[in-house]
Amino acid sequence: MSPPERPLVVVPGDEPVQIAGSPRLEELAPRADVRLFDTRPSSDREKLERASGATVMINSRGAVSWGGELLRQLPDLKFITTCGIGTDAIDLAACRELGIVVSNIPGRTAPVVAEHAFALMMAISRRTSYFTEAIKHNRWHQVLSTSLGGKTLGVIGTGNIGSEMIRLSRAFGMEVVAWSFHPDPAKAQRLGFEYVERDEVFRRADVVSLHVKLTDDSRHLVAAGELELMRPGALLVNTARGAVVDTAALVAALDSGHLGGAALDVFETEPLETDHPLTRCDHVVLTPHCADQTPEGNDLLNQGCVENTIAFLEGAPRNIVS
Repeated sequence: MSPPERPLVVVPGDEPVQIAGSPRLEELAPRADVRLFDTRPSSDREKLERASGATVMINSRGAVSWGGELLRQLPDLKFITTCGIGTDAIDLAACRELGIVVSNIPGRTAPVVAEHAFALMMAISRRTSYFTEAIKHNRWHQVLSTSLGGKTLGVIGTGNIGSEMIRLSRAFGMEVVAWSFHPDPAKAQRLGFEYVERDEVFRRADVVSLHVKLTDDSRHLVAAGELELMRPGALLVNTARGAVVDTAALVAALDSGHLGGAALDVFETEPLETDHPLTRCDHVVLTPHCADQTPEGNDLLNQGCVENTIAFLEGAPRNIVS
């Protein structure tokens, strides 16, 4: 009698490096074969070739997307885990139809991501990128920056990351108002903030920070109307997903001078094009979707996706989103 065939775990496009070389992968060796690709697939055909025969997919990069038309061509696939919170790169409805379980990693890197969001808020309020660029071009001049102590932060989304951003900002001496799809009055009392209507967040805040996942309900949640509600000179921080913000409306609000600046880690199209209108805006801070990319953050994510995989292989999947 031949031994049972070992399940195959595929990492279809680990670029930039997320899990390649991680000792966490070694934990899968007793349970499955692992096939890792350290470049991004250049076509749907290449995606299918790489994922062929996989029981489990570790989708380590959200830029590698999986629509229903592709998933239907992977009959062996039973489980997908992301290396983060977001699942917008995966057609969850198709996965439900096909019986593919999908898990993510909620909460583990919330302090790491919130730290980045806080750093972006500090950078844009003090115009560090603007001044750095000016000095590099031998321009020594001053533009007034923004003090944050005593100012009001508006938080859209009070999940794990939003809550950590609130904690950091309250410790810094800021007042906080917030809105959420799922408000939690006990959390508001514990962390010392106030839930208000969404429009009121934009009207009252000196800085608005976004912390919602990308869904049909949150796509372009911040558009021209919301930006017009913001105070003249107010700042916007986005470490959620690029499509939560209408980019064209944001550029218009920056170019008009209505907004004082924007700090973005995420974009509607990634990587950001070199000639994108955002790159021509003076008062922006831009980072390449790297809020959780520290050695500590990477290890937490790698640990989470490997633990999700092992749980599935042992018949007890966890962190299920679909």
